[in-house]
Amino acid sequence: METYLFDFDGTLVDSMPAYVSIMKRILDENNISYNNDLIKVITPLGFMKTAEYFSKELGLKMPLEDIIKTMGSWAIDEYTYNIPAKKNVQKVLKQLKEEGVSLNVLTASPHLTLDPCLKRLGLYDLFDNVWSCDDFLTTKADPEIYRMVAEKLGRNVEDILFFDDNYNADKTAKEAGLKVCGVYDETSEEYAKEIKDICDYYIYDFSEILDFRD
Repeated sequence: METYLFDFDGTLVDSMPAYVSIMKRILDENNISYNNDLIKVITPLGFMKTAEYFSKELGLKMPLEDIIKTMGSWAIDEYTYNIPAKKNVQKVLKQLKEEGVSLNVLTASPHLTLDPCLKRLGLYDLFDNVWSCDDFLTTKADPEIYRMVAEKLGRNVEDILFFDDNYNADKTAKEAGLKVCGVYDETSEEYAKEIKDICDYYIYDFSEILDFRD
């Protein structure tokens, strides 16, 4: 059985503009400066580790629980009611499911935003597993998370094909031994060449997945 592992934000759903806005808004409202690669750095981290990064590395003077609460309160309405699936995601996932492919999600997003979004879009039940990094108490910047996922799936890491739009996540998954497919997203366009250089595949549209399957 083929086994696919998908990121969520920027891969399955067109959420990165909203995600970027939320994360930058917290810093902007507190007059915290940041580098141009902020989103590249924090996207694989999840809310908790991003809050820690804002506090320890960028000097945001807010309790961690308040940072996380702010992220969640601003994000939940967007994910529950507004954020759309990316083009051809529903159609392709349904076809893959019908063909017996094991479909799974691993994302830095918390279940608070992840689950209602996938359910609204009619995608949740297509997946064998929907995992947040919170379920593993680590992030996609840690190679060990991919090994833990492989163990839960009962698969060797090299038998899993991982899809993500983020360079750091793709790089870490590749280092952990997974096959990796980079996914185009407008917010990571400037890193597209870097992503292509480290990945086994790269797609601009979900329908392309059907072209390179064995």
